[in-house]
Amino acid sequence: MRTFLYKLAAATVLVVSVVAGWLWMDYQDFLVTPLALPEEGAVYTVIPGTSLRQIADDLDELGVLSNPVYLMWYGRLTGQARRVQAGEYRIEAGATPVSLVADFVAGKVHQYTLTLVEGWTYQQVLEAVRGSEYLTQTLGAMTRETLLPALGYPEQHPEGMFFPDTYHFPRGTTDVSFLQRAYEAMQRHLAEQWENRSEGLPVQTAYEALVLASIIEKETAVPEERKAIAGVFVRRLQKGMRLQTDPTVIYGLGESFDGNLRRRDLRSDSPYNTYRIKGLPPTPIAMPSLAAIEAALHPAPGKALYFVARGDGSHEFSDTLEEHNEAVIKYQLGGKRRPFSSSK
Repeated sequence: MRTFLYKLAAATVLVVSVVAGWLWMDYQDFLVTPLALPEEGAVYTVIPGTSLRQIADDLDELGVLSNPVYLMWYGRLTGQARRVQAGEYRIEAGATPVSLVADFVAGKVHQYTLTLVEGWTYQQVLEAVRGSEYLTQTLGAMTRETLLPALGYPEQHPEGMFFPDTYHFPRGTTDVSFLQRAYEAMQRHLAEQWENRSEGLPVQTAYEALVLASIIEKETAVPEERKAIAGVFVRRLQKGMRLQTDPTVIYGLGESFDGNLRRRDLRSDSPYNTYRIKGLPPTPIAMPSLAAIEAALHPAPGKALYFVARGDGSHEFSDTLEEHNEAVIKYQLGGKRRPFSSSK
């Protein structure tokens, strides 16, 4: 009888060992086997307070996870079960249970993007923010007087105050938080560039540099011309000449501008009409890029005081008014008549 019990015990131990070994091997295989996901992956939201056990059960019901118990074992054995962070996650094809838990613990929530384009006005920025389905809208209707105070900044004109870039953010980010990031990015970049500015510039503050940069941004789409454009404006300011730049006039016209700048528009009574006012307009006219800010603070040397569009996106630069008038006749008037203005 004793011999039989010894044999039974030995057989039991053997069976348990085999089963335990098989379970361990199956568990290890589970950890490195990709989840059952479609090629485009899947999006899964971890609600605040959700346990790893609930997540495992959810993924099992969705047919993504082959063995939810193994996932719970892994979380407990590694101490990660209670460290899962809430948020929306994109689970990419090829993800394994190990990488899945690692992402949940690290809080690698899915990031959406929104691009603010250089040259946009603050109204265009607001339209883009309001049009994003991934941002939580809290601001409602905003005016230029109330926008920046609503973001927690001193009351000032919002034009040009947001940095153009592609921003990444998780679903549920508020419009306020997004705009604060863009505002703070502009302040940071502007401060850095102002600190390293060239000497002898006719701008007294970083804000004036931002105004000048916004005009440069709107004057040319050719990157190589930015510093040359800046050089013309800087020399005109230094000589007390009017800037006479069309984009400022257009900005001052606002919604009344129909796409065609007329002679009477150049005589309009506006603080943005640089054909009439001396110096810079009171605020930026658009959102300048970092390159435009760099150009405003590091203008190209030279003697040119004028430039005119060639019609292909580039400009012809001239040192004298006579040369400039000839360039206007050549590139804008087809050589048929003299220009009506002594503008740039």
